[in-house]
Amino acid sequence: MGGAIIGLMFLVLFMGHDRYSHAYGEYPSPAVDAPYNPPKVDAPYNPPPSSPGPIAAVGSLADRIAFSEARYKVVLDDRAKFISSLGGASRIPASGGNFWVLWDFFLPSFDCQHYVERIGRLGDGGKWICGMDVIAAKENPVVYSFGVSDDSSFEAALLERAPRAQVYGYDYSVNSWGPQIENNAELKSRAHFHKWAVGGKDAHGPDFDPNFQVYTLDTLMKLNDHTWIDILKIDVEGAEFDVLRGFCNYYMEHNLPLPFGQLQVEIHAWDSSMSFSTFLQWFELLESAGLRPFRSEPNLVYVNLLHAKATLSEYAFINLGGGHELVKDA
Repeated sequence: MGGAIIGLMFLVLFMGHDRYSHAYGEYPSPAVDAPYNPPKVDAPYNPPPSSPGPIAAVGSLADRIAFSEARYKVVLDDRAKFISSLGGASRIPASGGNFWVLWDFFLPSFDCQHYVERIGRLGDGGKWICGMDVIAAKENPVVYSFGVSDDSSFEAALLERAPRAQVYGYDYSVNSWGPQIENNAELKSRAHFHKWAVGGKDAHGPDFDPNFQVYTLDTLMKLNDHTWIDILKIDVEGAEFDVLRGFCNYYMEHNLPLPFGQLQVEIHAWDSSMSFSTFLQWFELLESAGLRPFRSEPNLVYVNLLHAKATLSEYAFINLGGGHELVKDA
């Protein structure tokens, strides 16, 4: 009881302090009461030395792509400096470390020069698309989907947005599309499914496991009589590293651009599967092949369920090669 009384006395003395002696509205606040002087908006923009310059408000699509590429190279320089400041790639843990996550080193800093929107259901399953309106307006858009599982909400949404599109799905672990397509006759008529796997090397036919027939992207495109894919989606639970390494090496060795306009891939960077150095080399291979990330979205399902590290993330890349409509004026 005595302690409570003493505490009350201190409170009364404290509230009597000069700082609290003003009534509401009388508290002196020169910083707040002073008139606001906004900065001059007509002042010239002076970019930092490493910047390629002020953003061009107008220009051809090719000019805007070139400008975005110049800015992306600045980001690559920043990444190299950041890694060096931490002692080099070999000194960085696979997950990024205690103060960073892996994705902090690989920013989606390239600008898609078209409307960017998320297609598919909220949460796990949806993907970010560059220029969906441009693709939907094409005569015969082509979509490839590697990794179907039991959810086809993304592919169904694409078919609904692009009424002339055809989607080709491949997944050796399931027997059909998910219910979003299987239960819709109109969508199913434009969706083609094969119980096959995708890989960096062909391994199919009677001499191989009948339940694990592997096809390369080049082989599948020849079977389908395709020369170009508008949207390529890959969600193959960790196999994306070998798959995309095979794709990039094949087309680069043949001095050919990657045969797709954009790539949507979920990256499964499990700590035990590779080092930071190996991941860096893989990501740089994609960049060398002409892929530029324009959007990412961490998948935090295992962070929520298991309190694991954030080693899953969706990435959306645009391909600078191929002279397609997303990077080159008609």
